[in-house]
Amino acid sequence: QVQLVESGGGLVQPGGSLRLSCAASGFTLDYYDIGWYRQAPGKKREEVSCISKSDGSSSGGSTTYADSVKGRFTISRDKAKNTVYLQMNNLKPEDTGVYYCATDPLFSCGATYSPLDFGSWGQGTQVTVSS
Repeated sequence: QVQLVESGGGLVQPGGSLRLSCAASGFTLDYYDIGWYRQAPGKKREEVSCISKSDGSSSGGSTTYADSVKGRFTISRDKAKNTVYLQMNNLKPEDTGVYYCATDPLFSCGATYSPLDFGSWGQGTQVTVSS
C-alpha cells in the first residue's frame, strides 16, 4: 500500500539525458525529505542528490548534490503527481548503476545515514551510459 517506485532508466550514450521518476503511493511525498542513491557492481552505494520537504509549492525544498553530478543533475518535485524527479544531463559512463529513491520518517537531507541502510522501497531503475 505504501510504495515508492523508481522508473525512467535506460541505455543512453555519453552526453545524453534521462529523467528518473520516484512515484509515491499511499502517502504524501511532499512531507518527506527524499534522497536519490546509486550503486554500481563492485562499488559502494553513494548519495547522488537529496531534496527537503516541500514548502507548500509544487516544487519546494532545498537541494543537495554529490560533487560528481553538480551542474549536470537536477532534483525536483511535482506535488500534483506525488513524484520526485531526477533530471540527468550530460551523462558519463561513470554514472552507470542502479538508482534508488528512499526516505523514512526520521530521515532528512544531510543525515549521517541512508534510508537504504534499513531497507528498500523498490527495485531501483538501471541506468547504463555507454557508447
